[in-house]
Amino acid sequence: MLGEYMVTGRRAAEIAASVERAVGSGELEPGQLLPPMRELATRLGVNPNTVAAAYRTLRERGVIETAGRRGSRVRPRPATTGREYIRVEVPDGVRDLADGNPDTTLLPRLAEVFAAAAEQSDREPVLYGSGAVEPELARIARADLDADGVPDGPVTVTSGSLDAIERVLAVHLKPGDAVAVEDPGWGSMLDLVPALGLRVVPVGVDDEGPLADDVRAALEAGARALVVTDRAQNPTGAAVSAKRARALRSVLKAYPETLLIEDDHGYRIVDQPLHPLAGVTHSWAFVRSVAKAYGPDLRLAVLTGDAATVDRVRGRQRLGPGWVSRLVQRAVVRLWSGGAVDATAVAAAYGRRRDALIGALARRGVEAHGVSGMNVWIRVPDETGAVARLLHAGWAVAPGARFRMGAPQGIRITVSTLTEEEIGRVADAVASAIGSASGGSYASGGDYLSGGGYA
Repeated sequence: MLGEYMVTGRRAAEIAASVERAVGSGELEPGQLLPPMRELATRLGVNPNTVAAAYRTLRERGVIETAGRRGSRVRPRPATTGREYIRVEVPDGVRDLADGNPDTTLLPRLAEVFAAAAEQSDREPVLYGSGAVEPELARIARADLDADGVPDGPVTVTSGSLDAIERVLAVHLKPGDAVAVEDPGWGSMLDLVPALGLRVVPVGVDDEGPLADDVRAALEAGARALVVTDRAQNPTGAAVSAKRARALRSVLKAYPETLLIEDDHGYRIVDQPLHPLAGVTHSWAFVRSVAKAYGPDLRLAVLTGDAATVDRVRGRQRLGPGWVSRLVQRAVVRLWSGGAVDATAVAAAYGRRRDALIGALARRGVEAHGVSGMNVWIRVPDETGAVARLLHAGWAVAPGARFRMGAPQGIRITVSTLTEEEIGRVADAVASAIGSASGGSYASGGDYLSGGGYA
């Protein structure tokens, strides 16, 4: 069961540390079965409750998982393992279409707005005890949310969307709870959930967003929370349609205790209308980041939700970082109020590149997906081989393993910096890399739409 490794310790903390050290060193491998609690207690000469407490600590840290009578095992994917490490090293001379970054030429200049924000901070210093949210930022953000039909709720600020999602999950759920997430989906989200000691329940995705039947099945199976990307879903480019939103709201009405978290990933870089789901369940949160439209290094997202959820998040923030820099908030206010980004033009630029690549691939018999944002998702029969062949041809793309659990294999291409001259060459390389498997039924789309989306 444990091979040569001997768990040691007399106290729960010591036993947990012994197991965790072995997992970190590789002496205990993912999937390896741990001894039953009574057996280990007898071996160590301690009370079974002590071992039970150690195992509980390990579950809460995301080191092990317990499946009833089947016992406790080391997690197949330890929480400390990030999907970001599943990436392609881009050698000199290879075009990088894998990084997921926005086009820097479409981002606003920051020097002037930060200088103005700094001058304001000199006049009106933010000190301990000051408010956590810049009033004008809250006003502008709330007006935008109102215009898009997001229910009324208090506004707070976090250090990016993932920070917001983590805080919302942490204040509502306990270790072992299940969270329904999109598959394929954002790799950081697929890592975050188990890192919090929570269980991932994958739901399929198509161009219109999460599949309603998959969401229903996940909630029926006991998922306590659902995370949905409204627009520019990473990696597929999906956007929740009005029809899909109605279907998802209908499902959620039957499970009003579900924690609903919406991530408007495409805020100010897409031209598709927002169809929010918020307000159907008692507990909900809606988050918008400035990263894609204004710059990843700003590390700022706006969070709204029901009053209890936002109050819990604010309370936990006060015990940790306290607040997100008001200097940064004041700079963002100037970016928003000064029209630093023409959202329509940005959306059009990404849309032209995305649609051009999808069209070029279609003419070569390869089906690709992406109705919003800056990414294109392509199903492939062998993503490792496809990534390697494309790299050899001079193109670095992201392997689908970074973004999927049970979903079929794929690759993600970020189109944000693709030029018109490159479109045809990329499409040729993809068609060649996929080979004959991209023809016939594989590229027909049947599996994608009528057969249950990506999953």
